[in-house]
Amino acid sequence: MTTSQAQVPMRFIADASNEFATSVAVSMPWRVYASDYASPTPVNLTTAVLAMEASYTDAAGRTNPDELNLADGNLGGLTLAPGLYRWGTSVTIPSNVTISGSAQDVWIFQISNDLDVSAAQRVTLSGGASAANIFWQVAGEVVIHENAHFEGGILSQTAVTLQTNASMVGRIYAQSLVALDNNSISTP
Repeated sequence: MTTSQAQVPMRFIADASNEFATSVAVSMPWRVYASDYASPTPVNLTTAVLAMEASYTDAAGRTNPDELNLADGNLGGLTLAPGLYRWGTSVTIPSNVTISGSAQDVWIFQISNDLDVSAAQRVTLSGGASAANIFWQVAGEVVIHENAHFEGGILSQTAVTLQTNASMVGRIYAQSLVALDNNSISTP
C-alpha cells in the first residue's frame, strides 16, 4: 500500500467552548457536532434529528405518484420532470440522468430500498431546476460511487456513503451513518 492509499484517521479538534469541533477535512464555516459536546449542542442535535425524521415521514407519506416504478428503477439516461416518483425496489443510476424544470418545481423520489449512483456518473440539473427542491427519500442505503456527482437532499432511513471524490449539491440526512471520503458537498 502506498502512502497515498493509506487510511488517515480524521482528526477533530473541539473549540474552547466544547460545543463543536473543526477538522481539516471540513471547510469553514462548517462545523462538526456530537451528542456529548457541551450544552446547547445535545438539545440542538435532538431538534435536528426530530426535524429530519419528520421530513423523512412527510416525503414517504406523499400519495398519488406521478410515476410508479419508472424504468424498473434504472434511471440511466433519463430526463426527469417535476413530480412525485415512487419505486417499490432499489433505484440505480448507471449512466447520467438529468432533472429538468424551473427553480420553483419540486421533485420527490420515494425509494423503498437502496439508491446506487455508479462511478463517474452525474445527476445534473437543467432549465433552472434547484437542488433545494429535490428530495430523495430512501428506506435503504445510498451509495454514491467514486467520482460521481449528485444533486438534491438525501433523507435516508439507514446509511449514506459518498466514495472517494464523489461530489454533491444538497444535504445529507441519515438515521444511522454518513460516510465521506474526500468529498465536495455544497448547499444549494
